[in-house]
Amino acid sequence: MNYKLFYSPYYYAEIGEGHVFPIRKFELVKDLLLKEGTLAENEIVAPEPAKREDLLLVHTEDYISRLVDGTLTAKEIRKLGLPWSESLVRRSFHAISGTINAARFALQDGISSNLAGGTHHAFPDRGEGFCVLNDVAVAIRVLQREKLAERFLIVDCDVHQGNGTAFIFQNSPEVFTFSMHGAKNYPLFKEVSTLDIELPDKTFDTEFLETLEQALPRIFLHDPDIIFYLGGADPFENDRLGRLSLTKEGLMKRDEMVLEFAKTKDVPIVTTMSGGYAADINDTVEIHANTIRAVKKVYFGMDKKAVGK
Repeated sequence: MNYKLFYSPYYYAEIGEGHVFPIRKFELVKDLLLKEGTLAENEIVAPEPAKREDLLLVHTEDYISRLVDGTLTAKEIRKLGLPWSESLVRRSFHAISGTINAARFALQDGISSNLAGGTHHAFPDRGEGFCVLNDVAVAIRVLQREKLAERFLIVDCDVHQGNGTAFIFQNSPEVFTFSMHGAKNYPLFKEVSTLDIELPDKTFDTEFLETLEQALPRIFLHDPDIIFYLGGADPFENDRLGRLSLTKEGLMKRDEMVLEFAKTKDVPIVTTMSGGYAADINDTVEIHANTIRAVKKVYFGMDKKAVGK
């Protein structure tokens, strides 16, 4: 099997020191995976920036224009939660492209990853919750335009509901949106996914994994041509924005469970990173790295002991 992972140094943006969003995590995950031998240099592909015409399949012309020009209102920037800069726009365009290209490669190779993405709070006309543009939504619309796939499944295991994604696809029966998230967490007002599973605060590994195991056969009845998996690191017990109580081991088991189901069903899958805000950035990095370790274990037989802690 062939495997390609998308990453660019442009995934970094200037957002100020001390921001709760760990913007350095993308580079740190890449460096860790290379250092330990989980990834080879020739498996990493640097995406070009997304085309504006692709973004307009989901986002409004007005929003994209004002985002690029730096004329978002103060209220819009507050809802976004990130300060505007040219590097933020550049980062967003590259990260979107990473998911689009990972989708194309997944259809070809069965599995591909973006070391960014999962920006599920972005709506057509605005960004929210550190999400500027909705990468999975754009990738799906690109695949539809190019007639590369017809039926889509989004498995969103970030601790926050994928409200932007749910809104975008609310009238698209060909896209099954599944979000398993904290009931009392952001966003306060949630949209309606095809299937939402809300978890109480302090949910531990066993309950989380049993709930996911029961849900997977139901959502796969949608018979997707491709799956987009948002492996958020923020259900972690020490995440500052999480409220759930999963361990690193539980989160990796979550990743393996989703990947094994996709492999067994012979459905191509794209992994994206989504959120993660642990007090120690190294915990967030380790959890995201575990998603790629799980890919290597499930699809390539690379044992976890050989590739990570």
